[in-house]
Amino acid sequence: MKKNILILLLTICVPIFTQAQDLLDALRYSNIQVSGTARAGGMGNAFGALGGDFTSISINPAGLGVYRSSELTVTPKFTYGKTEGNYMNTLMEDTKYNFALNNLSYVTVIPTASRSDVGLISVNLGIGYNRLKDFNSNSLMGASGVTSSFLDDLIENANGEDPNAGWSNFYEELAYYNADNQTGADLMYYDEDAQLWRSDIQINPFDENIQNHPVSQRKTISRSGSIDEYNFAVGLNFNHKVYLGATLGVTDIYYRESNTYEEWDNQGVIPNFVDMQFDSYLRTTGTGYNFKFGVIYKPINEVRLGASIHTPTFYDMHDFFHTAMYSRNDFEDNGVVDDSGLSPLNNYDYQLQTPLRATFSGAFVIAKKGLISIDYEYVDYSSAKLRKGGDGYGFASENQEIKNAYKSVGNIRVGGELRATNNLSLRAGYEYYPTAYKSTSLGNDQFKSNDELNVYSAGLGYRFSNFTFDIAYRLTDMMEYELPYAAPSSGYYPVPEAAAFDGSTHDVMFTLGFKF
Repeated sequence: MKKNILILLLTICVPIFTQAQDLLDALRYSNIQVSGTARAGGMGNAFGALGGDFTSISINPAGLGVYRSSELTVTPKFTYGKTEGNYMNTLMEDTKYNFALNNLSYVTVIPTASRSDVGLISVNLGIGYNRLKDFNSNSLMGASGVTSSFLDDLIENANGEDPNAGWSNFYEELAYYNADNQTGADLMYYDEDAQLWRSDIQINPFDENIQNHPVSQRKTISRSGSIDEYNFAVGLNFNHKVYLGATLGVTDIYYRESNTYEEWDNQGVIPNFVDMQFDSYLRTTGTGYNFKFGVIYKPINEVRLGASIHTPTFYDMHDFFHTAMYSRNDFEDNGVVDDSGLSPLNNYDYQLQTPLRATFSGAFVIAKKGLISIDYEYVDYSSAKLRKGGDGYGFASENQEIKNAYKSVGNIRVGGELRATNNLSLRAGYEYYPTAYKSTSLGNDQFKSNDELNVYSAGLGYRFSNFTFDIAYRLTDMMEYELPYAAPSSGYYPVPEAAAFDGSTHDVMFTLGFKF
Protein backbone atom coordinates (compact mmCIF):
# COMPACT_ATOMS: atom_id res chain seq x y z
CA MET A 1 0.00 0.00 0.00
CA LYS A 2 2.84 2.41 0.85
CA LYS A 3 4.40 1.89 -2.55
CA ASN A 4 1.07 2.50 -4.33
CA ILE A 5 0.61 5.79 -2.49
CA LEU A 6 4.09 6.95 -3.40
CA ILE A 7 3.64 6.02 -7.06
CA LEU A 8 0.40 7.99 -7.09
CA LEU A 9 2.12 11.03 -5.59
CA LEU A 10 4.80 10.82 -8.24
CA THR A 11 2.20 10.53 -10.97
CA ILE A 12 -0.12 13.42 -10.10
CA CYS A 13 1.93 16.01 -8.26
CA VAL A 14 5.13 16.62 -10.18
CA PRO A 15 4.44 18.83 -13.17
CA ILE A 16 7.77 20.60 -12.92
CA PHE A 17 10.64 18.17 -13.34
CA THR A 18 9.45 15.91 -16.13
CA GLN A 19 9.70 16.34 -19.88
CA ALA A 20 7.29 13.50 -20.70
CA GLN A 21 3.75 14.37 -21.68
CA ASP A 22 1.29 13.23 -19.01
CA LEU A 23 -2.02 13.85 -17.26
CA LEU A 24 -0.81 17.21 -15.96
CA ASP A 25 -0.36 18.51 -19.50
CA ALA A 26 -3.84 17.30 -20.42
CA LEU A 27 -5.37 19.18 -17.48
CA ARG A 28 -3.31 22.34 -17.96
CA TYR A 29 -4.71 22.88 -21.46
CA SER A 30 -8.23 21.54 -20.78
CA ASN A 31 -9.03 23.51 -17.62
CA ILE A 32 -10.04 26.91 -19.00
CA GLN A 33 -11.95 29.94 -17.69
CA VAL A 34 -13.54 31.90 -20.52
CA SER A 35 -12.88 35.62 -20.52
CA GLY A 36 -13.65 38.41 -22.95
CA THR A 37 -15.28 41.82 -22.48
CA ALA A 38 -15.45 43.86 -19.28
CA ARG A 39 -19.25 43.68 -19.20
CA ALA A 40 -19.19 39.88 -19.09
CA GLY A 41 -16.18 39.87 -16.77
CA GLY A 42 -17.99 42.05 -14.26
CA MET A 43 -20.96 39.65 -14.30
CA GLY A 44 -19.01 36.46 -13.69
CA ASN A 45 -19.07 35.59 -17.42
CA ALA A 46 -22.59 34.19 -16.87
CA PHE A 47 -23.74 34.89 -20.42
CA GLY A 48 -24.98 31.53 -21.66
CA ALA A 49 -28.62 32.69 -21.69
CA LEU A 50 -28.07 36.42 -22.28
CA GLY A 51 -26.01 36.92 -25.41
CA GLY A 52 -25.55 40.33 -26.98
CA ASP A 53 -21.90 40.29 -25.86
CA PHE A 54 -19.00 38.74 -27.75
CA THR A 55 -17.90 36.74 -24.70
CA SER A 56 -21.03 34.64 -25.19
CA ILE A 57 -19.63 33.40 -28.52
CA SER A 58 -17.18 31.28 -26.51
CA ILE A 59 -19.97 30.07 -24.17
CA ASN A 60 -23.20 29.83 -26.18
CA PRO A 61 -22.95 31.01 -29.80
CA ALA A 62 -26.73 31.51 -29.91
CA GLY A 63 -25.95 34.75 -28.03
CA LEU A 64 -24.80 36.19 -31.35
CA GLY A 65 -28.39 36.10 -32.57
CA VAL A 66 -29.47 38.45 -29.77
CA TYR A 67 -27.58 41.40 -31.30
CA ARG A 68 -29.88 44.10 -32.72
CA SER A 69 -27.09 46.28 -34.16
CA SER A 70 -23.55 45.85 -35.39
CA GLU A 71 -20.74 46.37 -32.89
CA LEU A 72 -16.96 46.72 -32.64
CA THR A 73 -15.22 46.15 -29.26
CA VAL A 74 -11.72 46.05 -27.84
CA THR A 75 -10.74 45.03 -24.29
CA PRO A 76 -7.29 45.53 -22.71
CA LYS A 77 -6.54 43.96 -19.32
CA PHE A 78 -4.06 44.79 -16.55
CA THR A 79 -3.11 42.02 -14.10
CA TYR A 80 -1.31 41.85 -10.76
CA GLY A 81 -0.78 38.41 -9.28
CA LYS A 82 0.64 37.30 -5.95
CA THR A 83 1.38 33.71 -4.91
CA GLU A 84 2.22 32.66 -1.35
CA GLY A 85 3.95 29.30 -0.97
CA ASN A 86 3.76 27.39 2.30
CA TYR A 87 6.38 24.64 2.44
CA MET A 88 6.95 22.92 5.77
CA ASN A 89 5.40 25.91 7.57
CA THR A 90 7.76 28.34 5.88
CA LEU A 91 6.00 31.13 3.96
CA MET A 92 7.43 32.79 0.86
CA GLU A 93 5.71 34.94 -1.76
CA ASP A 94 6.33 36.27 -5.23
CA THR A 95 4.46 38.61 -7.58
CA LYS A 96 3.99 39.31 -11.29
CA TYR A 97 2.49 42.11 -13.40
CA ASN A 98 1.07 41.59 -16.88
CA PHE A 99 -0.75 43.48 -19.64
CA ALA A 100 -2.79 41.69 -22.31
CA LEU A 101 -5.43 42.14 -24.96
CA ASN A 102 -8.41 40.20 -23.64
CA ASN A 103 -10.89 40.71 -26.46
CA LEU A 104 -11.20 42.15 -29.95
CA SER A 105 -14.40 41.57 -31.91
CA TYR A 106 -16.68 42.69 -34.71
CA VAL A 107 -20.34 41.74 -35.16
CA THR A 108 -22.56 42.64 -38.10
CA VAL A 109 -26.36 42.30 -38.15
CA ILE A 110 -27.98 41.46 -41.48
CA PRO A 111 -31.78 41.91 -41.42
CA THR A 112 -33.81 39.61 -43.61
CA ALA A 113 -35.58 41.00 -46.67
CA SER A 114 -39.01 41.01 -45.02
CA ARG A 115 -37.83 43.11 -42.05
CA SER A 116 -40.75 41.78 -40.03
CA ASP A 117 -40.96 40.39 -36.50
CA VAL A 118 -42.10 36.99 -37.75
CA GLY A 119 -39.91 34.11 -38.87
CA LEU A 120 -36.22 34.67 -39.47
CA ILE A 121 -35.57 38.26 -38.45
CA SER A 122 -31.79 38.55 -38.88
CA VAL A 123 -28.63 36.66 -39.66
CA ASN A 124 -25.74 37.88 -37.53
CA LEU A 125 -22.07 37.23 -38.24
CA GLY A 126 -19.23 37.62 -35.76
CA ILE A 127 -15.47 37.39 -35.91
CA GLY A 128 -13.12 38.05 -33.03
CA TYR A 129 -10.82 36.95 -30.28
CA ASN A 130 -11.34 35.98 -26.63
CA ARG A 131 -8.74 34.91 -24.09
CA LEU A 132 -9.49 31.52 -22.50
CA LYS A 133 -6.67 31.25 -19.97
CA ASP A 134 -3.68 33.14 -18.57
CA PHE A 135 -0.67 31.22 -17.32
CA ASN A 136 1.29 34.22 -16.03
CA SER A 137 2.55 33.75 -12.46
CA ASN A 138 5.67 33.66 -10.30
CA SER A 139 5.92 31.32 -7.30
CA LEU A 140 8.51 30.77 -4.58
CA MET A 141 8.89 28.09 -1.93
CA GLY A 142 11.61 27.03 0.48
CA ALA A 143 12.49 25.66 3.91
CA SER A 144 15.44 24.64 6.09
CA GLY A 145 16.14 21.42 7.98
CA VAL A 146 14.56 19.28 5.25
CA THR A 147 15.50 15.59 5.41
CA SER A 148 14.28 14.63 1.94
CA SER A 149 16.39 15.51 -1.09
CA PHE A 150 15.99 16.11 -4.82
CA LEU A 151 18.69 13.46 -5.29
CA ASP A 152 16.64 10.68 -3.67
CA ASP A 153 14.49 10.08 -6.74
CA LEU A 154 17.50 10.20 -9.07
CA ILE A 155 19.37 7.61 -7.02
CA GLU A 156 16.30 5.40 -6.86
CA ASN A 157 16.00 5.52 -10.64
CA ALA A 158 19.72 4.89 -11.12
CA ASN A 159 19.50 1.82 -8.87
CA GLY A 160 16.50 0.47 -10.80
CA GLU A 161 14.27 0.53 -7.70
CA ASP A 162 11.35 2.15 -9.51
CA PRO A 163 10.02 -0.14 -12.27
CA ASN A 164 8.23 2.82 -13.89
CA ALA A 165 11.35 4.97 -14.31
CA GLY A 166 14.98 4.66 -15.30
CA TRP A 167 18.13 6.48 -16.27
CA SER A 168 17.40 9.77 -18.04
CA ASN A 169 19.64 12.11 -20.01
CA PHE A 170 17.74 15.01 -18.42
CA TYR A 171 18.23 14.03 -14.77
CA GLU A 172 20.46 11.13 -13.70
CA GLU A 173 22.98 11.71 -16.49
CA LEU A 174 23.53 15.25 -15.20
CA ALA A 175 23.98 14.26 -11.56
CA TYR A 176 27.09 12.08 -11.83
CA TYR A 177 30.56 13.05 -13.03
CA ASN A 178 31.56 11.42 -16.31
CA ALA A 179 35.34 11.33 -16.30
CA ASP A 180 35.50 10.54 -20.03
CA ASN A 181 34.00 13.84 -21.13
CA GLN A 182 34.49 15.68 -17.81
CA THR A 183 30.84 16.66 -17.48
CA GLY A 184 28.27 16.15 -14.75
CA ALA A 185 27.50 17.72 -11.39
CA ASP A 186 29.24 15.00 -9.32
CA LEU A 187 26.32 14.74 -6.89
CA MET A 188 25.90 10.96 -6.94
CA TYR A 189 28.45 8.22 -7.45
CA TYR A 190 28.56 4.46 -7.88
CA ASP A 191 29.74 2.38 -4.90
CA GLU A 192 31.60 -0.58 -6.41
CA ASP A 193 31.42 -2.69 -3.23
CA ALA A 194 27.68 -2.33 -2.72
CA GLN A 195 26.99 -2.02 -6.46
CA LEU A 196 24.61 0.84 -5.71
CA TRP A 197 24.44 4.51 -6.49
CA ARG A 198 24.56 6.88 -3.53
CA SER A 199 25.12 10.51 -2.55
CA ASP A 200 26.98 12.25 0.26
CA ILE A 201 23.68 13.63 1.57
CA GLN A 202 22.65 10.13 2.66
CA ILE A 203 23.55 9.09 6.21
CA ASN A 204 22.83 5.36 5.78
CA PRO A 205 22.71 4.78 2.01
CA PHE A 206 22.48 0.97 2.19
CA ASP A 207 19.65 0.58 4.71
CA GLU A 208 16.09 -0.16 3.67
CA ASN A 209 14.90 3.09 5.29
CA ILE A 210 17.41 5.67 4.10
CA GLN A 211 17.96 8.83 6.13
CA ASN A 212 19.52 12.07 4.93
CA HIS A 213 21.44 14.93 6.45
CA PRO A 214 19.22 18.02 6.76
CA VAL A 215 19.47 20.51 3.91
CA SER A 216 17.96 23.85 2.96
CA GLN A 217 15.81 24.00 -0.16
CA ARG A 218 14.42 26.78 -2.34
CA LYS A 219 12.54 26.71 -5.61
CA THR A 220 11.37 29.45 -7.97
CA ILE A 221 8.73 28.82 -10.63
CA SER A 222 8.02 31.26 -13.44
CA ARG A 223 5.11 30.63 -15.83
CA SER A 224 3.90 32.72 -18.75
CA GLY A 225 1.66 32.41 -21.77
CA SER A 226 -2.02 31.99 -22.59
CA ILE A 227 -4.69 30.08 -24.45
CA ASP A 228 -6.43 32.32 -27.00
CA GLU A 229 -9.44 31.58 -29.16
CA TYR A 230 -10.26 33.12 -32.55
CA ASN A 231 -13.98 32.76 -33.28
CA PHE A 232 -15.94 32.70 -36.52
CA ALA A 233 -19.64 32.60 -35.67
CA VAL A 234 -23.14 32.85 -37.09
CA GLY A 235 -26.32 33.57 -35.14
CA LEU A 236 -29.98 33.44 -36.19
CA ASN A 237 -32.89 35.36 -34.66
CA PHE A 238 -36.35 33.79 -35.01
CA ASN A 239 -39.33 35.88 -33.84
CA HIS A 240 -37.16 37.50 -31.11
CA LYS A 241 -37.90 34.34 -29.12
CA VAL A 242 -35.61 31.60 -30.46
CA TYR A 243 -31.93 32.17 -31.18
CA LEU A 244 -29.59 29.63 -32.76
CA GLY A 245 -25.84 29.87 -33.18
CA ALA A 246 -22.70 28.05 -34.24
CA THR A 247 -19.03 28.89 -33.80
CA LEU A 248 -15.79 27.62 -35.27
CA GLY A 249 -13.12 28.23 -32.65
CA VAL A 250 -9.44 28.21 -33.60
CA THR A 251 -7.29 28.05 -30.48
CA ASP A 252 -3.67 28.96 -29.92
CA ILE A 253 -1.51 27.81 -26.98
CA TYR A 254 1.74 29.35 -25.81
CA TYR A 255 3.09 28.14 -22.47
CA ARG A 256 6.52 28.66 -20.94
CA GLU A 257 7.76 27.42 -17.59
CA SER A 258 11.19 28.01 -16.04
CA ASN A 259 12.16 26.47 -12.73
CA THR A 260 15.22 26.81 -10.54
CA TYR A 261 15.65 24.40 -7.64
CA GLU A 262 18.44 24.91 -5.07
CA GLU A 263 19.65 22.71 -2.24
CA TRP A 264 22.52 23.51 0.14
CA ASP A 265 24.15 22.48 3.40
CA ASN A 266 23.48 25.43 5.69
CA GLN A 267 24.59 23.51 8.81
CA GLY A 268 27.97 22.41 7.43
CA VAL A 269 27.46 18.75 8.40
CA ILE A 270 27.46 16.98 5.01
CA PRO A 271 30.76 15.51 3.76
CA ASN A 272 31.93 17.19 0.52
CA PHE A 273 28.54 18.60 -0.51
CA VAL A 274 28.19 22.40 -0.48
CA ASP A 275 25.23 23.17 -2.75
CA MET A 276 23.46 22.28 -5.99
CA GLN A 277 21.11 23.88 -8.50
CA PHE A 278 18.79 22.26 -11.03
CA ASP A 279 17.21 24.30 -13.83
CA SER A 280 14.45 23.14 -16.15
CA TYR A 281 12.82 24.90 -19.08
CA LEU A 282 9.64 23.92 -20.94
CA ARG A 283 8.04 25.71 -23.86
CA THR A 284 4.82 24.36 -25.35
CA THR A 285 3.08 25.65 -28.45
CA GLY A 286 -0.08 24.32 -30.04
CA THR A 287 -2.95 25.08 -32.38
CA GLY A 288 -6.36 23.47 -32.34
CA TYR A 289 -9.96 23.79 -33.41
CA ASN A 290 -13.43 23.14 -32.00
CA PHE A 291 -17.09 23.68 -32.84
CA LYS A 292 -19.81 25.10 -30.61
CA PHE A 293 -23.57 24.93 -31.07
CA GLY A 294 -26.22 26.64 -28.97
CA VAL A 295 -29.78 27.73 -28.52
CA ILE A 296 -31.49 30.46 -26.46
CA TYR A 297 -35.24 30.42 -25.90
CA LYS A 298 -37.28 33.31 -24.51
CA PRO A 299 -40.69 31.91 -23.44
CA ILE A 300 -41.67 35.30 -21.99
CA ASN A 301 -39.87 38.62 -22.01
CA GLU A 302 -38.61 38.14 -18.44
CA VAL A 303 -37.15 34.64 -18.83
CA ARG A 304 -34.33 33.36 -21.04
CA LEU A 305 -33.10 29.77 -21.19
CA GLY A 306 -29.94 28.62 -22.94
CA ALA A 307 -28.04 25.44 -23.75
CA SER A 308 -24.86 24.80 -25.69
CA ILE A 309 -22.41 22.04 -26.46
CA HIS A 310 -18.72 22.34 -27.30
CA THR A 311 -16.90 19.60 -29.15
CA PRO A 312 -13.46 18.62 -27.86
CA THR A 313 -10.64 20.87 -28.99
CA PHE A 314 -8.22 18.92 -31.18
CA TYR A 315 -4.67 20.19 -30.72
CA ASP A 316 -1.39 19.64 -32.52
CA MET A 317 1.24 20.25 -29.83
CA HIS A 318 4.99 20.79 -29.71
CA ASP A 319 7.19 20.68 -26.59
CA PHE A 320 10.72 22.04 -26.28
CA PHE A 321 12.50 20.99 -23.10
CA HIS A 322 15.96 21.02 -21.53
CA THR A 323 17.60 20.88 -18.11
CA ALA A 324 20.88 21.81 -16.44
CA MET A 325 22.48 20.90 -13.11
CA TYR A 326 25.23 22.75 -11.22
CA SER A 327 27.08 21.89 -8.01
CA ARG A 328 29.84 22.82 -5.62
CA ASN A 329 31.69 20.18 -3.62
CA ASP A 330 34.43 20.87 -1.08
CA PHE A 331 36.94 18.02 -1.38
CA GLU A 332 39.75 17.60 1.12
CA ASP A 333 42.40 17.39 -1.61
CA ASN A 334 41.05 19.82 -4.22
CA GLY A 335 39.07 22.35 -2.21
CA VAL A 336 35.81 23.72 -3.62
CA VAL A 337 35.13 22.37 -7.12
CA ASP A 338 32.40 23.64 -9.48
CA ASP A 339 30.82 21.06 -11.77
CA SER A 340 27.89 21.07 -14.16
CA GLY A 341 25.91 18.98 -16.61
CA LEU A 342 23.71 20.04 -19.50
CA SER A 343 20.97 17.96 -21.05
CA PRO A 344 20.30 17.57 -24.77
CA LEU A 345 17.63 19.81 -26.31
CA ASN A 346 14.41 17.84 -26.60
CA ASN A 347 11.74 18.59 -29.23
CA TYR A 348 8.58 16.47 -29.30
CA ASP A 349 5.33 16.56 -31.25
CA TYR A 350 2.06 15.02 -30.10
CA GLN A 351 -1.70 15.59 -30.16
CA LEU A 352 -4.18 16.46 -27.41
CA GLN A 353 -7.94 16.06 -27.32
CA THR A 354 -9.65 18.07 -24.58
CA PRO A 355 -13.01 17.09 -23.04
CA LEU A 356 -16.41 17.88 -24.51
CA ARG A 357 -18.24 20.65 -22.63
CA ALA A 358 -21.96 21.36 -22.14
CA THR A 359 -23.52 24.51 -20.66
CA PHE A 360 -27.05 25.03 -19.33
CA SER A 361 -28.09 28.59 -18.55
CA GLY A 362 -30.97 30.69 -17.27
CA ALA A 363 -31.59 34.40 -16.85
CA PHE A 364 -34.38 36.50 -15.34
CA VAL A 365 -34.96 40.12 -16.35
CA ILE A 366 -36.44 42.25 -13.56
CA ALA A 367 -38.78 44.97 -14.83
CA LYS A 368 -36.23 46.11 -17.42
CA LYS A 369 -34.19 47.51 -14.52
CA GLY A 370 -31.91 44.59 -13.87
CA LEU A 371 -31.20 40.92 -14.46
CA ILE A 372 -29.80 37.80 -12.81
CA SER A 373 -28.03 35.10 -14.83
CA ILE A 374 -26.51 31.71 -14.06
CA ASP A 375 -24.49 29.18 -16.08
CA TYR A 376 -23.80 25.56 -15.20
CA GLU A 377 -20.96 24.08 -17.25
CA TYR A 378 -20.36 20.31 -17.30
CA VAL A 379 -16.86 19.00 -18.10
CA ASP A 380 -15.54 15.44 -17.74
CA TYR A 381 -11.78 15.85 -17.40
CA SER A 382 -11.25 12.09 -17.32
CA SER A 383 -12.13 12.00 -21.03
CA ALA A 384 -9.08 14.06 -22.12
CA LYS A 385 -6.71 12.14 -24.38
CA LEU A 386 -3.07 12.39 -25.42
CA ARG A 387 -2.48 10.96 -28.90
CA LYS A 388 0.03 10.29 -31.70
CA GLY A 389 3.47 11.03 -30.31
CA GLY A 390 6.01 12.10 -32.91
CA ASP A 391 7.90 8.84 -32.40
CA GLY A 392 4.76 6.71 -32.77
CA TYR A 393 4.02 6.51 -29.04
CA GLY A 394 0.34 5.93 -28.25
CA PHE A 395 0.05 7.23 -24.62
CA ALA A 396 -2.04 4.24 -23.47
CA SER A 397 -0.73 4.28 -19.90
CA GLU A 398 -0.96 8.09 -19.62
CA ASN A 399 -4.58 8.06 -20.81
CA GLN A 400 -5.40 5.40 -18.22
CA GLU A 401 -3.82 7.62 -15.54
CA ILE A 402 -6.02 10.51 -16.74
CA LYS A 403 -9.08 8.31 -16.41
CA ASN A 404 -8.06 7.13 -12.92
CA ALA A 405 -7.12 10.54 -11.51
CA TYR A 406 -9.70 12.96 -12.95
CA LYS A 407 -13.48 13.31 -12.68
CA SER A 408 -16.39 15.24 -14.14
CA VAL A 409 -17.17 18.63 -12.59
CA GLY A 410 -19.82 21.31 -12.69
CA ASN A 411 -18.49 24.85 -13.03
CA ILE A 412 -20.81 27.62 -11.80
CA ARG A 413 -21.02 31.20 -13.08
CA VAL A 414 -23.46 33.71 -11.56
CA GLY A 415 -23.92 37.36 -12.47
CA GLY A 416 -26.23 40.31 -12.03
CA GLU A 417 -26.74 43.74 -13.52
CA LEU A 418 -28.67 46.76 -12.22
CA ARG A 419 -29.53 49.70 -14.47
CA ALA A 420 -28.98 52.61 -12.09
CA THR A 421 -29.85 55.24 -14.73
CA ASN A 422 -30.63 55.18 -18.44
CA ASN A 423 -26.90 55.37 -19.10
CA LEU A 424 -25.23 53.72 -16.08
CA SER A 425 -25.29 50.01 -15.13
CA LEU A 426 -23.80 48.33 -12.05
CA ARG A 427 -22.64 44.68 -12.11
CA ALA A 428 -21.38 41.87 -9.91
CA GLY A 429 -20.54 38.19 -10.38
CA TYR A 430 -19.09 35.01 -8.97
CA GLU A 431 -17.47 31.94 -10.56
CA TYR A 432 -16.60 28.60 -8.98
CA TYR A 433 -14.30 26.04 -10.61
CA PRO A 434 -13.88 22.87 -8.48
CA THR A 435 -10.90 20.54 -8.66
CA ALA A 436 -10.66 18.06 -11.52
CA TYR A 437 -9.10 15.45 -9.21
CA LYS A 438 -11.03 12.59 -7.68
CA SER A 439 -10.77 12.39 -3.89
CA THR A 440 -9.25 8.90 -4.25
CA SER A 441 -7.54 7.04 -7.07
CA LEU A 442 -6.46 3.40 -7.02
CA GLY A 443 -7.80 3.29 -3.46
CA ASN A 444 -5.55 6.11 -2.25
CA ASP A 445 -6.23 9.73 -1.29
CA GLN A 446 -5.29 12.50 -3.72
CA PHE A 447 -4.36 15.66 -1.84
CA LYS A 448 -4.75 17.70 -5.03
CA SER A 449 -8.46 17.01 -4.66
CA ASN A 450 -8.36 20.10 -2.40
CA ASP A 451 -7.43 22.38 -5.32
CA GLU A 452 -10.06 24.98 -6.18
CA LEU A 453 -10.54 28.32 -7.92
CA ASN A 454 -13.00 31.12 -7.07
CA VAL A 455 -13.52 34.37 -8.95
CA TYR A 456 -15.26 37.47 -7.50
CA SER A 457 -16.08 40.33 -9.84
CA ALA A 458 -17.70 43.75 -10.03
CA GLY A 459 -18.05 46.38 -12.69
CA LEU A 460 -19.98 49.20 -14.26
CA GLY A 461 -20.92 50.31 -17.75
CA TYR A 462 -21.79 53.65 -19.30
CA ARG A 463 -23.67 54.19 -22.57
CA PHE A 464 -23.65 57.45 -24.50
CA SER A 465 -24.93 57.77 -28.05
CA ASN A 466 -23.41 54.87 -30.04
CA PHE A 467 -20.45 54.41 -27.73
CA THR A 468 -20.08 52.12 -24.71
CA PHE A 469 -17.51 52.05 -21.94
CA ASP A 470 -17.27 49.16 -19.48
CA ILE A 471 -14.87 48.52 -16.63
CA ALA A 472 -14.56 45.43 -14.43
CA TYR A 473 -12.47 44.29 -11.50
CA ARG A 474 -11.92 40.57 -10.99
CA LEU A 475 -10.30 38.83 -8.01
CA THR A 476 -9.24 35.24 -8.64
CA ASP A 477 -8.48 33.18 -5.55
CA MET A 478 -6.72 29.87 -6.23
CA MET A 479 -5.37 27.13 -3.97
CA GLU A 480 -3.05 24.46 -5.40
CA TYR A 481 -0.72 21.81 -4.01
CA GLU A 482 2.56 20.66 -5.55
CA LEU A 483 5.61 18.63 -4.58
CA PRO A 484 8.95 20.46 -4.86
CA TYR A 485 10.43 17.53 -6.83
CA ALA A 486 9.61 13.97 -7.79
CA ALA A 487 8.73 11.66 -4.90
CA PRO A 488 10.59 8.32 -4.74
CA SER A 489 8.18 5.42 -5.10
CA SER A 490 10.09 2.42 -3.72
CA GLY A 491 9.46 3.22 -0.05
CA TYR A 492 13.22 3.21 0.73
CA TYR A 493 13.73 6.98 0.57
CA PRO A 494 12.25 10.01 2.36
CA VAL A 495 9.25 11.56 0.60
CA PRO A 496 8.98 15.36 0.26
CA GLU A 497 6.06 17.23 1.74
CA ALA A 498 3.68 19.03 -0.60
CA ALA A 499 3.75 22.81 -0.72
CA ALA A 500 0.48 24.77 -0.64
CA PHE A 501 0.29 27.70 -3.07
CA ASP A 502 -2.32 30.34 -2.28
CA GLY A 503 -2.61 32.59 -5.32
CA SER A 504 -4.59 35.79 -5.79
CA THR A 505 -4.88 37.57 -9.12
CA HIS A 506 -6.28 41.09 -9.55
CA ASP A 507 -7.54 41.98 -13.04
CA VAL A 508 -8.77 45.37 -14.24
CA MET A 509 -10.47 45.29 -17.65
CA PHE A 510 -11.73 48.06 -19.94
CA THR A 511 -13.97 47.61 -22.96
CA LEU A 512 -14.53 50.30 -25.55
CA GLY A 513 -17.44 49.60 -27.89
CA PHE A 514 -19.02 51.28 -30.87
CA LYS A 515 -22.51 50.34 -32.12
CA PHE A 516 -23.67 51.15 -35.64
